[in-house]
Amino acid sequence: MSIPVDARPAYPSPVTAWTMVALLTLAYIVSYLDRSILGALVQPIKADLAISDESMGYLSGIAFGIFYGVIGLPLGWLADRRRRTRIVASGVTLWSFATVASGLARGFGQLFVARMAVGVGEAVLSPCAMSLIGDSFPPEKRGKPVGVYSTALALGVGVSGLIGALVLSVGKDGVTLPLLGALKAWQFAFVVVGLPGLVLAPLFLLLREPVRRSDAATPSGFTEAFTLLGRNFWALGGVMLLTAVMTTIAYSQFFNVAAFARTYGWDAKDYLKINGLLNLIIGPFVVIAAGVVIDRLRARGIGDAAFRVLAFAFVPMVPLCALGLFMPNAAAAFVVMASGSVCLGIITSAAILALLEVTPAHLRGQIVAIYYMTISILGQGLGPTTTGILSTRLYGEDNLRWAIATVPVLYGVVPIVLLPMIGRAYRKRFAEVAA
Repeated sequence: MSIPVDARPAYPSPVTAWTMVALLTLAYIVSYLDRSILGALVQPIKADLAISDESMGYLSGIAFGIFYGVIGLPLGWLADRRRRTRIVASGVTLWSFATVASGLARGFGQLFVARMAVGVGEAVLSPCAMSLIGDSFPPEKRGKPVGVYSTALALGVGVSGLIGALVLSVGKDGVTLPLLGALKAWQFAFVVVGLPGLVLAPLFLLLREPVRRSDAATPSGFTEAFTLLGRNFWALGGVMLLTAVMTTIAYSQFFNVAAFARTYGWDAKDYLKINGLLNLIIGPFVVIAAGVVIDRLRARGIGDAAFRVLAFAFVPMVPLCALGLFMPNAAAAFVVMASGSVCLGIITSAAILALLEVTPAHLRGQIVAIYYMTISILGQGLGPTTTGILSTRLYGEDNLRWAIATVPVLYGVVPIVLLPMIGRAYRKRFAEVAA
């Protein structure tokens, strides 16, 4: 049963709505910091635990990505039925404790379990966040808040790089902490980045839950969500596929710190500083700008603007991300890789907006959960894992850059060929929703 437009409650005030966005964005930054710090520590962890690139790929791919994706489904169902701010507070607490536990690991098995727990905790955030933003802003004004929320990806990478460089410098000889005892530099880094979330989590308990703006009398089960996806596979599923490929490519760069060390002889701290600054400067601007451009295009009557922007960024992303580490020097490599990161940021902002545009309100939490499950299992699961396997088993670990370069070609070419068909299906679905 639909709710008449004039009977629906007003949206929250701008102050309330943007406070929600600010805290969700801060939580996303913290989550990405806890998630991505592992990539900054590949070399010292490998040396200390005597493991291969392949094993490091499993820690980032299977341990985190698979569990992050699978647990998202029941959490999306829960987000459509329970108080979302409390769910977010619980998730932040879990992943923060798990990050600290990563720093206390004494072997591959313990670290694997800790990264699994990080994935489970972080799976809480985005289904709840997109549902909360959808209930806090009218459709024509969602581009900017979603863009702001999505800046957390770049900010998280940037902050984790700078913190990683600082922590590795300060704790290069190891530290001794009360209760925790003697920790090596990489263990200390996990403890440092895990603590902020424990301060942030209680703030979500103080937020007012926005009224759900559902088009149905009661939330439905996943049967309806999967039925919607099955009937519109190339529209909704196409957006998910393109984003999953982007995520696969992005997470194959988990090994970039190690690749710069092996290819250009760079110290991890130097790479982390420069990459961190680049992401802090370029990343937020790109993601927010993409949301603003989409809003302006929609105001001009281009309803499928989000998908158009997504497609515009997808095509150049593949070659840019493949060629970066084959530049003659590190400076040129950074320029090419930064250009690829611009495309990654645009897709990050545009894809979720494109998906929300063709999803009924009462299914947003569940469709977003399916979306994050898809891009996590395919993207985070395949990206680091494929790169690690190619490095250890095919190219040899001294040729890590070849493994990183192979991933965009391996997974990106076929979706480019399918892009026109996906576009036609998306526009058809968009017209049905608009009607």
